[in-house]
Parts: sequence; structure tokens; C-alpha cells
Amino acid sequence: MLTFLKPTLYGIFEDEPARGAYLKGGRCQCGYVFFPWQTLGCERCGDTTSLQPTQLAGAGVVLASVIVHLHATNDRPTPFVIAAVRLHDGPLVRTLLAERSGGVPRILPPGHPVVAELVEVPQPGNPSSSVLDLRFVASSEQ
Repeated sequence: MLTFLKPTLYGIFEDEPARGAYLKGGRCQCGYVFFPWQTLGCERCGDTTSLQPTQLAGAGVVLASVIVHLHATNDRPTPFVIAAVRLHDGPLVRTLLAERSGGVPRILPPGHPVVAELVEVPQPGNPSSSVLDLRFVASSEQ
């Protein structure tokens, strides 16, 4: 059984595991697509009755990325990379980029395609075990 660090935010396509990870977002009848899923109301039209849960494909393009060298807490070792990613399905998400090249984080330029993947990370409070967390990686389509 897969254990996710944040199961309310993402999952895997059960019917097609090769498609990878998806983000748990929503869609309003007015056409607005959002992440994360919530039931408070549409950010565009305000309707609370026309929201539907939607599986957002974990693919998009980088708008900006930055290396974080100093973090406010010790729960995430530095350095790591944060990116603003515009999903192909519409929403803008701020996310972690997966480490590549021997654990050395690297920023990606604006416009670079990325895809979501689930990576093993230490379980908070129990570093001897691991859970899966969502990260974005450079897509091979470029």
C-alpha cells in the first residue's frame, strides 16, 4: 500500500498507473479550474454548489524557480528548489522540484516543461521510514 505525505493534495491514476501522479483540484460550472480542492466557493463566480472534484494532470511549465538556502525550520534540509508551475489544466501551483544530479538542486528556466512524480521522502517524526511526496521534474519532452 502506498503512503502519501499529503493524501488530500495528490494521488496516482489507479486505472492507468503509467500516467503517474495527479493533483486533487476542482472545476466550477463557470469553467474555473483550481487547486487545491476546496468547497468554500468558486474564486471566479462565488458559487458554492457547482464545484466538482477534478484530477489535474501533473504536467505544466515553469514560470519561475529559486534555490532556498535558508529555511525557517529544520524539517526540510537546505538547499532545495521551489518553483511556480502553470499546470496544463490551468492552475498555478507552487511546488518543490525533485533533486537531480546527485542530490544537487538546480533551477529550471521559465517555460521549461515539467511533470509531477512521487518520490520517497523521510516520514516526518520518523526519519527511519519513508512516505511518498509530490515533486516536479524536468520533462523529457523538451
